[in-house]
Amino acid sequence: MVDITITPGNVVSGTNAQVEYGLAGAPLLAGQLVYKDSTVGKYLLADTNSATVEARRPRGVALNSASLNQPVGVQTFGDITIGATLTAGTAYYASDTAGGICPVADVGTGEAVCLLGLAKSTTVLGLEIQFPGVVL
Repeated sequence: MVDITITPGNVVSGTNAQVEYGLAGAPLLAGQLVYKDSTVGKYLLADTNSATVEARRPRGVALNSASLNQPVGVQTFGDITIGATLTAGTAYYASDTAGGICPVADVGTGEAVCLLGLAKSTTVLGLEIQFPGVVL
């Protein structure tokens, strides 16, 4: 699987972004996919081939880098400058690399399918997470 390469300092939410805030349950980088762990109530890295169903379903994209127990903003919907080069019109998905994002062509066997959104340009992703609960 080939994930997009994200520059954390270039991740910026758009004007239509929906953002929530919480604490990091592990070190996080801006641009990584996270889920909110129901046991500890903190954000951890999402992973589509995790043994835990909860971890396979990203809540959103971390907007800032954070160490354990530091505050983190998480974009759950809307336009986001993701800090990477995208292909306009391409669907982007959660990856089997913890926190990673990949194009649809790189979603593979054994992964839970989670559509993050469509690239609106070479820099902006229209984030609208869809998780049908299907494992390939």
